[in-house]
Amino acid sequence: MPPGTPRHEDIPATAMGFHTTHWTIVLQARDQNESTAQKALETLCTTYWYPLYAFIRRQGAGPHEAEDLTQGFFCHFLEQRAVERVHPAAGKFRSFLLACLKNFLANERERGRAQRRGGGISLIPLEFGEAENRYSIEPPELRTPEVEFERRWAWAVVERAIETLRQQYGGEEKRLLFEQLLAFLPGGSDEPSRADLAAQRGVSVGAIDVAIHRLRQRFGELLRVQVVATVSSPEEVEEEIRYLISVLSA
Repeated sequence: MPPGTPRHEDIPATAMGFHTTHWTIVLQARDQNESTAQKALETLCTTYWYPLYAFIRRQGAGPHEAEDLTQGFFCHFLEQRAVERVHPAAGKFRSFLLACLKNFLANERERGRAQRRGGGISLIPLEFGEAENRYSIEPPELRTPEVEFERRWAWAVVERAIETLRQQYGGEEKRLLFEQLLAFLPGGSDEPSRADLAAQRGVSVGAIDVAIHRLRQRFGELLRVQVVATVSSPEEVEEEIRYLISVLSA
């Protein structure tokens, strides 16, 4: 059986009003000197850092230089230099972050060096070893760094929705079911087949179809929650979802 009634914070924002988004967090960090706002901003950094790291690698930086530049960018970002001029109607968060990164890299090139920044801010713990392994096994890119950034961003949004969904499958049996059904979500391997999975679980193919339908429906709701958090108005949600799907399908 799929998880039960969704928690209030997981209900799509269009159904409960357009409340907290990534922009809310950025504006709070800009306007308030509160540790909670700063922590929330750090969470955003740790969630979406890989597309930025990979973009830097595509610009020709080696692994160690890319690590330095990624950490340097986030220290710059957390020092509020990048958020102090943000307008409440700022558009898409992914576009904002990439623009900030490009500006940061241009300034670094002008100075002719890449240096770690601090200013009293602790460096964010990022899994660079894991990121480089992931980057090294990805197929050679034939697209521009900007297009590849958006593809990786789209996958980051999908992965975050999947991880939230995984957490909602409580109990060993439900977790096992989730891992088996994971193949039928975006990025899945299409193995085992519905018939094989039904045989493994001792149920009908129809029962597996129902479980897959419910899983996909809940995944769609959670994906929408993730997308809502990355745009600045309800009107942008459907457009952004369609765009991310087109990026993943390209």
